[in-house]
Amino acid sequence: MKKILIVAEMLEGEVRKATLSAMAMAKTVAAASEGTYDVLVLGDGAEAAGEQMSSYGAEKVITCEIEGGYVCERYAATLEKVVRDGDYTIVVATASAFGKDLLPRVAAKLGAGVASDISGVDVDGEEVVYTRPMYAGNVIGRLKVTSDIAVVTVRQADFEAAAPDDEESDLESIDMEQEEVSSKIRFVGLEQVKSERPELSEADVVVSGGRALKSSENFEKVLEPLVDSLNAAMGASRAACDAGYVSPELQVGQTGKVVAPKLYIAVGISGAIQHLAGMKGSKIIVAINKDKEAPIAQVADYFLAEDLFKAVPELTQAVDQAKADR
Repeated sequence: MKKILIVAEMLEGEVRKATLSAMAMAKTVAAASEGTYDVLVLGDGAEAAGEQMSSYGAEKVITCEIEGGYVCERYAATLEKVVRDGDYTIVVATASAFGKDLLPRVAAKLGAGVASDISGVDVDGEEVVYTRPMYAGNVIGRLKVTSDIAVVTVRQADFEAAAPDDEESDLESIDMEQEEVSSKIRFVGLEQVKSERPELSEADVVVSGGRALKSSENFEKVLEPLVDSLNAAMGASRAACDAGYVSPELQVGQTGKVVAPKLYIAVGISGAIQHLAGMKGSKIIVAINKDKEAPIAQVADYFLAEDLFKAVPELTQAVDQAKADR
């Protein structure tokens, strides 16, 4: 029987939707091993945020108020104590910047093995086998964690968000644990790009542009109208970000964000391996590129061999017309 602890990720006083992917993995393992799962919410406003998580079937939601913004060294000691006191066998979070920063430190403190950025899980009794992509998704690895405690980060794009449950969880509040190093580190501030568009890693529709757009002005004049018509999130290739056409936060790919929307539209993107690694899990892939031999044609469900400066405005007009005809 597995006892699982889900570490919730917070932003501006609310639990992020990404946490529900980690919860989906925990539910799968708990159901297959006749185990249980709890949720830990750490941060400023944790008690209020904990109430958001009380309807997802966890036996218990544990909250700990930690003021002053996220700093790994200020969270790790509390998480370590909760894991040890609760005799948890699996600790899981989403493989976001938060999960990739916090959980390795906690694993080192626990002496636990790590399965990072997993895309799937199989359970046979007490044996849990994790699946993770390697070499930009060209190889799929299967691994087991043999230590008493397994620390796991989950690729959000590969796990459907968990749905609310009818049963309400018990709520428990705990005090923060301090470690000496935390007193030497101060949270200064968080700089983030604000947008009225959907969050890139959580959107149902993503429209991404590549270097073929040639400038930031073309991103604004050609691509953004299509993005807004579809109520989509905007992404970009690494080449476009490196060229300064858009902010680096919009990069989709192995070294950027991994997305798996219902619809992914790639405009002027050739399809380098590192970009494909970040989006080939999308349900439907549409590519617009005048090069018929572009690598992205091999993974696209629909490929339009056309000049993007002609095709994208026409597509935007068609979308707007379809919306008007409803």
